[in-house]
Amino acid sequence: MECSWKTVLLLVCASLGIQYTAIRSLRTPLTSPCPDMGAEAHCPQKEPKDNSGGLLCEDSGYVHDTLQQQSRKHIIIFATTRSGSSFLGQLFNQHPEVFYLFEPLYHVQQAFTNSSARVKGHLDRRALLGAYRDLLHNLYDCDFNFLENYIKPVPRDHETFSFFRRGASNALCSKPVCENVPVLEENLCAKKCKAVNLTLASKACHARRHIAIKTVRIPEINDIRTLAEDPRLNLKIIHLVRDPRGILTSRIGTFTDQFRSWKIWNRTGRKPHSVDLSHVTTTCEDLSKSAETGFSRPSWLKGKYMLVRYEDLARYPVRKAKEIYHFIGLDWESNVHRWILQNTNGSVSTGNYKFTTSRNSAETAESWRLRLCFSIVQSIQDLCNNTLVQLGYQLVDSAAELRNVSHSLVEPKTFLPFS
Repeated sequence: MECSWKTVLLLVCASLGIQYTAIRSLRTPLTSPCPDMGAEAHCPQKEPKDNSGGLLCEDSGYVHDTLQQQSRKHIIIFATTRSGSSFLGQLFNQHPEVFYLFEPLYHVQQAFTNSSARVKGHLDRRALLGAYRDLLHNLYDCDFNFLENYIKPVPRDHETFSFFRRGASNALCSKPVCENVPVLEENLCAKKCKAVNLTLASKACHARRHIAIKTVRIPEINDIRTLAEDPRLNLKIIHLVRDPRGILTSRIGTFTDQFRSWKIWNRTGRKPHSVDLSHVTTTCEDLSKSAETGFSRPSWLKGKYMLVRYEDLARYPVRKAKEIYHFIGLDWESNVHRWILQNTNGSVSTGNYKFTTSRNSAETAESWRLRLCFSIVQSIQDLCNNTLVQLGYQLVDSAAELRNVSHSLVEPKTFLPFS
């Protein structure tokens, strides 16, 4: 029996309407082009409404948008601070068809920190995570209007000079967002490209086939379950983990003000009374809980989740990058290959720029063993024993064993994607 296109449309809408009931808590519907305004224009945001019965199937344009959205890869690099996520992010930033964003959730965190400090004196975790998910959902649809709610000072005419680390995104440092010749060095981009026009950023995002976002601000994988279950997103989660001892060493060297007592401990071998161990415990608990969720292979992560150890990526960058690309379904690009070779075989970049991604990655993987005193290592091992074992990191029993870098503490272990 032949069906008219209207009949097919109704069937598709009905099917999607059933799936939508699981994600009605998301703040805003996906935007669609305004009629009679051109393909690049988008309607102003409307108040969200419960549309579970029809799921916005008011015209055939929605079905086209949905199919386009499902072919688009929505990638999230899920990590913790100083775990190598900037390096991993560059593997996507170098792909010409990927629109890459570096820590856009920073603006949400800043807005909540400022307002909560005045009102309550602490952050409302549920509200913060809800705002994170709302912003991610909007950004995955290339809608940058929602981001303006959090950028301070408030953008004027959709332009801002306060876009956090815009230089870390090639797409925000080239046309149409930047009218100058593409400036792909982060420290030069902001100087040469001036303000970010968020309307042009949205246009540039739509012009690329996929979008990748890096974040270190969401504690656990379970916190993005709503996004993973959204049938309108083709979400791919790359869960980056690292040896907690290496994470802490990097934090001590990078965030001097917050880790002064740790630096004293590391220099003298004696633990000051002012040292706060709670953030180490929290980091390890978050790592462990997220990995445990992934290892349990819940249905909502099927085809969406891949765990990657930073140490494996640092030692075998091309091989691991190709595995990640294969899991996501991205074509391998020669310029990605070239970038890896240029940024993993040399010495650490000159200068004092803390967030460089240029280094000898194989040597960097366990270099923390030469910089962290044994007393601190013992404390971390006591606090994070289960996490270390779970992720395949060996413990050390002496300072001599710690310094013997000829013997790796990273166990050969394969983490297969959940596909």
